[in-house]
Amino acid sequence: MSNRLLNAEQAAVTLGTARRILVIGCSGSGKSTFAQTLSRRLVLPYVSMDRDVFWMPGWTQRPRVEALEIVERAVAQPQWIMDGTSPGTLPLRLPRADLVIWMRPSRHVSLYGVISRWVRLRGRTRPEMAENCPERLTLEFLSYVWNFEKTESPEIEQKLADYGSDVPVFIVRSHAETRGLLEHVAQHASASRA
Repeated sequence: MSNRLLNAEQAAVTLGTARRILVIGCSGSGKSTFAQTLSRRLVLPYVSMDRDVFWMPGWTQRPRVEALEIVERAVAQPQWIMDGTSPGTLPLRLPRADLVIWMRPSRHVSLYGVISRWVRLRGRTRPEMAENCPERLTLEFLSYVWNFEKTESPEIEQKLADYGSDVPVFIVRSHAETRGLLEHVAQHASASRA
């Protein structure tokens, strides 16, 4: 990956001026929770790839052509925080991004995230999903999460190099780092108001 990797302090400073932010990572890594929190703190519109692009009510997948049209319209907007990995749409999203935050905890953390979410929401739809898409858990999905680093990350790294080599990237390896970044953002916000 040829992108400039940021530390937490540099990422917080960049977040002070970034208007288009991608939050990517494995399911269960905490990207939706983080993106929504950041959206509120930075007062930027939140776009969920799951809810707004890929899924329609009742776990019906949106046709690919229509999904790509939605992504094109969303990235054309002047401001957004977009949560979702989807390597196939990165060529559309990366050229417009000011910053990529890649949630990359251990697979145990992501696995715990999807299982605990399923237990907590079983039978209900989470806010970042389309209506009537109750939380579900399958062995295939658990296998996807377990193998994400091996199967998905190389493609993500290649797309970052090919379509967003000038976009800075902050890699988050733990929930503690997520909290630290949010603390840095709060400190920079108070310093700029002073």
